[in-house]
Amino acid sequence: MRKILITCLVAMTCVAAMAQNKISGKITDSGNKPLAGATVQLPDFNRATTTDSAGYYLFDNLPSGKTRVQFSFIGFASQVKTVMMSGSPVELNTQMEESVIETEEVVVTSGYNATQHQNAVKIDVLKLSATGLGTSPNFSELITKVPGVDMISKGSSVSKPVIRGLSMNDILVLNNGVRHENYQYSSHHPLGIDEFGIDDVEVIKGPASLLYGSDAIGGVVNFIKEKPAVTGTTVGDYNVQMYSNSLGYVNNLGVKSAGKIFYGSVRVGQKSHADYLQGGGDYIPNSRFNEYSVKTNGGMTTKIGTFNLFYDYNQEKLGLVEEEAIESIRKRGRNLDMYYEQLSTHIVSSRNNLYLGKMKLDVNAAYENAELTHFGEEDVYELQMRLGTLTYEAKLHLPCNEHSDYIVGIQGMNQQNSNVNDRNIILLPDATTSNYSVFCLVQRTVVEKMKLQAGVRYDYKDITTQSVGTVDSNDYRQSLNLNYGSFSGSLGGTYNITEKLLFRANIASAYRTPNIAELTANGPHEAIYEMGDKYLVPEKSVELDASTHYHIDNVTFDVAGFYNMIANYIFEAPTGQESFTGLPIYQYTQHDATLYGGEAGIHLHPSGMKWLHTEISYAYVVGKQDDGDNLPFIPAQKINLQVKAEKEKLWFTRNAFATVSLHTALEQNAPAFDESPTPAYSLLDASVGTTFFVGKQPLVLTFGASNVFDTKYIDHLSTLKEVGLHNPGRGFIFCIKIPFEFKSKKK
Repeated sequence: MRKILITCLVAMTCVAAMAQNKISGKITDSGNKPLAGATVQLPDFNRATTTDSAGYYLFDNLPSGKTRVQFSFIGFASQVKTVMMSGSPVELNTQMEESVIETEEVVVTSGYNATQHQNAVKIDVLKLSATGLGTSPNFSELITKVPGVDMISKGSSVSKPVIRGLSMNDILVLNNGVRHENYQYSSHHPLGIDEFGIDDVEVIKGPASLLYGSDAIGGVVNFIKEKPAVTGTTVGDYNVQMYSNSLGYVNNLGVKSAGKIFYGSVRVGQKSHADYLQGGGDYIPNSRFNEYSVKTNGGMTTKIGTFNLFYDYNQEKLGLVEEEAIESIRKRGRNLDMYYEQLSTHIVSSRNNLYLGKMKLDVNAAYENAELTHFGEEDVYELQMRLGTLTYEAKLHLPCNEHSDYIVGIQGMNQQNSNVNDRNIILLPDATTSNYSVFCLVQRTVVEKMKLQAGVRYDYKDITTQSVGTVDSNDYRQSLNLNYGSFSGSLGGTYNITEKLLFRANIASAYRTPNIAELTANGPHEAIYEMGDKYLVPEKSVELDASTHYHIDNVTFDVAGFYNMIANYIFEAPTGQESFTGLPIYQYTQHDATLYGGEAGIHLHPSGMKWLHTEISYAYVVGKQDDGDNLPFIPAQKINLQVKAEKEKLWFTRNAFATVSLHTALEQNAPAFDESPTPAYSLLDASVGTTFFVGKQPLVLTFGASNVFDTKYIDHLSTLKEVGLHNPGRGFIFCIKIPFEFKSKKK
């Protein structure tokens, strides 16, 4: 049997290798004039090129199978087309229509590598290259531009994404498709990903357990790495940012190169911030942080597939804003000597696609090592843990056509938590977690305007922990050996009522198993004493989503609603008791809960004012326990307004812009039992930027201001609220970006 399988595999590989697949064509505007410099991308193959002076482009040495081609050009609506390659050259000519509003993009988080409008689950795409300047050193603030996405923050250094009222263990974070495991269960632990070397952030709002298993019950945030350089070029950029509020500075350098077969990149960065100033001018003791990062990757595209290898390193040192630090630190600074945490992560990942005749096999694997250390008084280690996580998956795309996709796959995770160097505090016991799953996905166009998606998945998880302490001690934790099994699934569809009007609906079941913190915690953590519960059972949810999208040349409109019923929702709640050291005791508990709400957004571009954009969004969520009590960490209603003026050419500069943003949070008067109401606030941000040339060298300059009126405010999801401190006040940022190119292939 094995000989037969090997023979079939070799035969299919030879067929793929002998195929002479080429895609070429001409890109023109509505008047049939060629568009020179338009970008053509093959997302499946990590290939990109630009059109020549006659509007022509060419890709060769491509595998057989189904792929998507994305066309984009400034001032024109992007287009995505599907191509079936079977050994013969394909001519794909495209006529692009002028439009200043982006319509859709190819998204990879859906599992199908389809477009936004082809997915039954709405996926929002935040293009970091197009967002302009982030006026805060907190990267997560950029993500909150997506309606329905918020963040739990601890000043400028620590933040966690919140999607429709769910956060931490209920949100899965992916680093370029790789499950990101770095003790994300706590609101006091950082995200561990910086913004450099990332092109897009894709957000699934709602259950995604079908695709990604446990921890995706509330949604997914996927940070997509920057695309390889255009074939035949070596390019890079150097970035400097300076922040007035935190006396911060950022340095980041990246270089990438691509040939016809091989491509690669390297990027290094550094961040340093002193204690920030809250509204009114007082500094927040120990809100300082420092960060270092290295990102490298290499890959190749051949006739049989694509092969990619990535390595990421990130080290963060973050001050802990807690009572001991506030009492001990008397001077503003940036050095971290006491009461801080250090999180170091190494990630090695491999992502590969093999084209086997009419089938495609995705084979991906990654190993992440995360080490978390807490320091108390100077040179005093409090705890030190190391988390090693191996993830792997294989997805087989079965024979299909332009109107269908069929996928079967397996996924696995093996994880080991270890306490190292015998530190005083054992926050989590030594533990081993294993997870194995199988799934299948189907997407099919059933009638001309209707596309349906369905899938089912089964997961099995095993958690084994070691005992901690002695039986007669207060902090004793017995060993555990637990296992869980669960089905999940979804059914949904999209219906194009017209070419410009789309309706989608989806119903999904999802689950999340309790983690080792929720099962075993028994000790001090930051300003509280945490207690786990070994009898916790998995969360299970059923969510109904519906949304509508409408666009014309100068207007886009989106509205979405959801209703999420969660059985056995897990959260921390105060017990009303104190530990022997005087800390309030919080116990992990669970109740049935319901979350519901929605988002709406409109993007206006007056037809007579091509340089002006206006975007307005609104998000609303309610979270209730079955007994009527409010859930914790539910964000206030948010309204965001942004007005942006931009000119491709302004005097002697290029790509000039000016942006004014107004962010309004309404009063949050439905707090959880241990929370207090939070007053409403409004913040005004502004930024301007342009590109000018020194000789032939472009320089991109940007200047911005956040919280222009120095408003003294506190967000409902800020964990500094518990110590009576506020969010950052007025701040200015100045940024210089120096793009450069070593060589360019002549067409």
